[in-house]
Amino acid sequence: MTALSAFVVPVVTLGMLWVVPTGLALVDGPRPPGWDLLRRAWPLLALPGAVSLWLPRSGTATALAACYALATLALALQAPARLALTLRRPPDGGPRPAPGAGEVAVLTALVSPAVAGAALVAERAAYPLFGFERDLLALTVPHFHFAGFAAALVAGLLCRTSAGSALARAAALSVPAGTLLVLAGYFVNDWTELAGAVVLTAGMAAVAVLTLRERRGLAADTATRALLGVSALVLAATMALALWWALGEATGLPHPTLTWMAATHGLGNALGFAVCALLAHRRLRRTGLPAATTAPVPPAAAPTPAAAAAAASRTELPA
Repeated sequence: MTALSAFVVPVVTLGMLWVVPTGLALVDGPRPPGWDLLRRAWPLLALPGAVSLWLPRSGTATALAACYALATLALALQAPARLALTLRRPPDGGPRPAPGAGEVAVLTALVSPAVAGAALVAERAAYPLFGFERDLLALTVPHFHFAGFAAALVAGLLCRTSAGSALARAAALSVPAGTLLVLAGYFVNDWTELAGAVVLTAGMAAVAVLTLRERRGLAADTATRALLGVSALVLAATMALALWWALGEATGLPHPTLTWMAATHGLGNALGFAVCALLAHRRLRRTGLPAATTAPVPPAAAPTPAAAAAAASRTELPA
């Protein structure tokens, strides 16, 4: 196992077996056919992919990675099905609702593991997919589990708990946009990747601010407040490293190596941000706060005349 793999493999294993199923459990809203089964079975479906990480590159490792890639494809197919349910015309014949920014972030989270799954199959087969080196393919796998899935999902969660504020909408849109720009930079040039890093960093900065607000306004117990605080503060360091690396790649200025980035930016985002944020949101949900319900909520029906008259005649005791 190389020095790079020593950091990447445990982090990706955690992402497959814990981060993705924990995040899926926090998603509410439209449930396409097969959603509940896929969510409950995810740890079992992810197990072949996790095992493939610890094996030498071989046909067996590639086959196990392919099993995981199929699971990520099934998850990605939930995104258009969920979008169709979100856009479905209301029974009263009203206008079709438009997906909000939080829903865009959730849809991005559902699709992202499929990119990681394809990269994993190529890396395990030692195949230069689209001409990319094995190290870059290996780093694509954690990137789309944590930046693609976890960060986008947390942005969607914050958009819900922040009641769709302007900053929350900006975070929910810029995190997916930055992630996609970074992916486009793989195919275009380093400057595009730098632009993606800038957009993603701006989105994650908004996530950090929203998380600190959530810590102050919603978290009642010490453990949840600590988890939210760590997840927000870690982003300041890890995203600064991401900008440094992308700037160095684009301009030729000195910048960290991939192994150093995996040991700092990668571990920090995985353990300090993603794990802490998901644990905190799971604790918040258990206290009765809303989960990532990002589909539009229909307005409440007006009370009937009889119900209004009954309410007016009711006498309330003072509290």
